[in-house]
Amino acid sequence: MTNGKNKLPSKADSKDVADFLEKLAMMPAVRSAEGRGRLLFAMDATASRERTWDRACHLQGEMFKATDGLGGLEVQLVYFRGFGECKSSRWVDSSDALVRSMTAVRCLGGRTQIGKIFKHTMRETGKRKVNALVFVGDCIEEDVDELCHMAGELGVLGVPMFLFHEGNDLAAMQAFRQFARLTNGAYCPFDASSADQLRELLAAVAVFAAGGLRALENMGDSGGAAVAQITSQLK
Repeated sequence: MTNGKNKLPSKADSKDVADFLEKLAMMPAVRSAEGRGRLLFAMDATASRERTWDRACHLQGEMFKATDGLGGLEVQLVYFRGFGECKSSRWVDSSDALVRSMTAVRCLGGRTQIGKIFKHTMRETGKRKVNALVFVGDCIEEDVDELCHMAGELGVLGVPMFLFHEGNDLAAMQAFRQFARLTNGAYCPFDASSADQLRELLAAVAVFAAGGLRALENMGDSGGAAVAQITSQLK
């Protein structure tokens, strides 16, 4: 872990946010054969993220609200913490069920296990298509070349990664950006003061997973600033 990971920038870089939204707007529409989008929501639950875990529990509820009327959204929580611990919840289709899973978790010191998240996502999409992988984290302590290889495999499987980077750890920023490129996904930083921004971005990804770009366009201004920006780009 680096000393820089404890320093939060005053705000997320506006160009990164714009790039994130533009990348999302360029993606093809996706929808599961069963009619529900499937989103894998992965989080770093090591000790450094303890202060922001509760906020994340609240924000993720907005993902479900944003997909009302789109045929539904299924989400699975995956997290790592402690000594080699990486667990997943069952797939759920309600905010309450996901919140219960998240609030039962307490952060615990340990190294990152992003590779296990990638392998789990491959297994899940092998069973039934995963439309998007969201990862929220602040650092990386694994072999980046190996992770990039796995990210490339996810790209081949058609699973875009949306990486939300808390803090300003340079190694994590560079690695997360590479993961996004390799999977045709997107990267966006956030900080302690940008909860509203993260809420809108998560909602935009959820709408994408549930109904594709047409659903984003149909939401119009009611979807908040993030969706409004995407809609204006589509037009």
